[in-house]
Amino acid sequence: MIQLLQQNPWVATALLALAAVMGAMVAHRLLRAVLRQVMRGSLLFQSMLTATERAGSAVLPLLALMLVWQAAPNDLLFIGIVRHLTGLLLIGAITWWVLSFINGLSEGLIARHPSSVEDNLNARRIQTQTKVLSRSAMVVVVIAGIAMALMTFPGARQVGASLLASAGVLGIVGGLAARPVFSNLIAGLQLALAQPIRLDDVLIVKGEWGRVEEITGTYVVLKIWDERRLIIPLQWFIENPFENWTRTGSQLLGTAFLYLDFGAPVDAIRAEAKRITEEAPEWDKRVFGVQVTDTTERTMQVRILVSAANSGAAFDLRCKLREGLLAFLAREYPQSLPKVRGEEPAEMRPEAAASAGA
Repeated sequence: MIQLLQQNPWVATALLALAAVMGAMVAHRLLRAVLRQVMRGSLLFQSMLTATERAGSAVLPLLALMLVWQAAPNDLLFIGIVRHLTGLLLIGAITWWVLSFINGLSEGLIARHPSSVEDNLNARRIQTQTKVLSRSAMVVVVIAGIAMALMTFPGARQVGASLLASAGVLGIVGGLAARPVFSNLIAGLQLALAQPIRLDDVLIVKGEWGRVEEITGTYVVLKIWDERRLIIPLQWFIENPFENWTRTGSQLLGTAFLYLDFGAPVDAIRAEAKRITEEAPEWDKRVFGVQVTDTTERTMQVRILVSAANSGAAFDLRCKLREGLLAFLAREYPQSLPKVRGEEPAEMRPEAAASAGA
């Protein structure tokens, strides 16, 4: 056996590498078990451990394998190629582990701040920052991993050196080609830090009402009320104005307008609107008011102002008010509904009637 190892150094190196890999796998399992036991009460740490389990099982064995190859004799046949391949695999595994770590950290933070609670403003803020920043960080990690892998090839460095003479032209061309990518990346960082929009925000974009369903590294998905999806680049939100109905809170004021005859009883309308509003579960009991806000040559405009906990409840409450008040007026005061007044015939005018009597 000793003679075999002396005659073929690769056998000894391979056996040592196998032992190192097995030891690294056992150490990985023990380390994870200890960490899970120590940090079992931390939702964030458990999420990171779960996310990095598969990547970690590749990093430690490859690291142990790389140490064995580095300790092997330099004159060993093909040892240079083996070291290079193992180095590439190790770079890939480390990149995978870092991506998994970022993903686990993101999922743990989101799990700690669920948006299912009634007052979810802070949760939506944290979720938006976490998702946008984590995706931006993943892009940087992938680029760094590819760059590190390329730097292990001497030819790649030589190609890079030979291109220095034309770096100005290539820089301009590359900058123009990558401008949308980098502008969206920078816009994503701006959105994550300044937060003009967040997940589940209610927006009015180009006349469309919808909720922010997803924020990626390049675009925002707006779920329209009729189940359509509006895809908008991140840069658009930096360069264009838009409405955000939930910027500082989900509470909202809603209005219902009625156009009635001048003889409509405003006090009776106010009392009926108050009754309908108080019976509606959508009303949050903050704001209620009924006012005549405008008049035209034919009708007067009656505005009912109410408040609700969110935009959906406000919409439903406004519809209830319109339906209930129109039914009330049609039943109790039908003469209050709008009508078109035409000019009276000449024979019906008072002066015509007087002359006819004379």
